[in-house]
Amino acid sequence: MEKLAISSLDLPENRSQTKHIVVIGILFFVFGFVSWVNAVLIPYFKLACQLSIQQAMLVAFAFYVSYLIMAIPSSYIIRKTGYKNGMVLGLWVMAAGSLIFIPAAMHRVYGLFLTGLFVQATGLTLLQTAANPYVTILGPIDSAAMRMSVMGVCNKVAGAMAPLLLLGAISKDPDEIDRLAKILPRLLPSEQTLLLDDLSARLIVPYLILGFTLLALGIVIRFTSLPNISDEDTTGPASAVTEKTSLFQFPHLLLGAGAIFCGVSVEVLAVDTVITYGEFQGATFREAKFFSTYTLLIMIISYMIGIFTIPKWVTQRQALLFSAVTGIVFTIIAVLLDGKTSLWMIALLGLGNALIWPAIWPLAMDGLGKFTKPGSALLIMGIVGGALSPLLYGWLSERFNPQNAYLLLIPFYVFLLYYSILGYKAGKSVT
Repeated sequence: MEKLAISSLDLPENRSQTKHIVVIGILFFVFGFVSWVNAVLIPYFKLACQLSIQQAMLVAFAFYVSYLIMAIPSSYIIRKTGYKNGMVLGLWVMAAGSLIFIPAAMHRVYGLFLTGLFVQATGLTLLQTAANPYVTILGPIDSAAMRMSVMGVCNKVAGAMAPLLLLGAISKDPDEIDRLAKILPRLLPSEQTLLLDDLSARLIVPYLILGFTLLALGIVIRFTSLPNISDEDTTGPASAVTEKTSLFQFPHLLLGAGAIFCGVSVEVLAVDTVITYGEFQGATFREAKFFSTYTLLIMIISYMIGIFTIPKWVTQRQALLFSAVTGIVFTIIAVLLDGKTSLWMIALLGLGNALIWPAIWPLAMDGLGKFTKPGSALLIMGIVGGALSPLLYGWLSERFNPQNAYLLLIPFYVFLLYYSILGYKAGKSVT
């Protein structure tokens, strides 16, 4: 296998590079499917395991906290195995996590479901630690956000499909969940147990299929022709990094990790809470279940805009600034208004949220050179925002209400605004 030299890449004219981007796009599709199915698992577990909102939000916590715990070990593993083998291992670990759902569903044990989610996310951490630098490296740094937007489309198309496919697999009646929620309190305890056990057991077949699909995909990726890459393939003059001895000498990277924390927080909160928020605003589950898909579809539209405008008409930094400002505006409207208008404002957060990740990543990774692997791991650790913010949202929802709890989004967007104006150039010379 040949090692890539970044100066020789010209993605639009290079058939081999296009093939590599397609392979990475498939992996981002997997990221999206496994990650965003949580949007429907939260209300589903809330009913099947009889949970409070805060307890149901442990779904997001168990999933995203893995990124904090496993990011550094993932960086070490990839250093030993290489990027490609790290991706394969990540897929197989995800498969193991999916198969844990089978005994969890058979016995309706919420803790075991959470264990499966943690293991799934451990595999995703490996995948993301390897795949995101690939996207940044396979082309010029000033168009990295465009390539990230392509990956985002793959991610969110899968995310838009995942909740609906899972619900379709476990119930053919669109009104069944609403009907079960109404009749459950009127049943005897033994009848409730039988009904909820049946509801839980419906997850067995979908997750069995998912587990074996991930195992097969890992085998396929193992035999693809993805090239070897090295950290020195990243852009930026070598002299800019030879004097550096620690990640802490890259302030723009450290602030970037904080921006990732905030960006993932607002993205996860918008998608994973919108169904329960819709029910709070008076929608039935049948109506509300579509809003996570609506949010992701809006994100896809935003990604498409990013693909065609970055960097030709809009810089990565400007895209991040736009995301922060629109997020603040839509959040304020959502808190001030009620009903479907408020619900749609949460869904419309996807318009700005889509471009946060693709804008931050290349800004934070710029010029890291030999520090690319640990730098990538540090950014991946920022994904823990998706674990902590839903728990805080759940606590605020129960202390106040789900609508006022969305004020939590404001400080996250303010930090993203700061990073887009000043933080991205901290510690380096930027024109």
